[in-house]
Amino acid sequence: MAQEAQAWAEKFRKATESDPIIQSYAKYYTCDFLLDMEELRVGVQMRDGQVHNIEINPAPLEPHQFSLHAPAETWRKMSEKHPPPFFHGMWAASVREDLRIEGDITVLMQNLRNFTAQFELLRQTGVPV
Repeated sequence: MAQEAQAWAEKFRKATESDPIIQSYAKYYTCDFLLDMEELRVGVQMRDGQVHNIEINPAPLEPHQFSLHAPAETWRKMSEKHPPPFFHGMWAASVREDLRIEGDITVLMQNLRNFTAQFELLRQTGVPV
């Protein structure tokens, strides 16, 4: 699974850095976040619109500013090309399903447009679980 996750991380990095929407207004997109997929955790560090680092299964005390937590099945549904109802975005999944958003919500909101565009790239790259 580690090699598959690393391959996914590189695919996610390339999708992020080549996305014209993110790159058109991501100059100040800088934050650290965690995607907790139950079976696997992914730490992402963004710096000025570029992926600085993606770490698979970061250490438990590795810092991040905000995190999204959900079972693997929820992540798989959210990454489908045409997600089922209430899995089409993080807000719907957090209100109607089992996605939890934790941490510094101010940082998430400051970067919301860019983070949402990057989150939606999961429909292209899939998820590593």
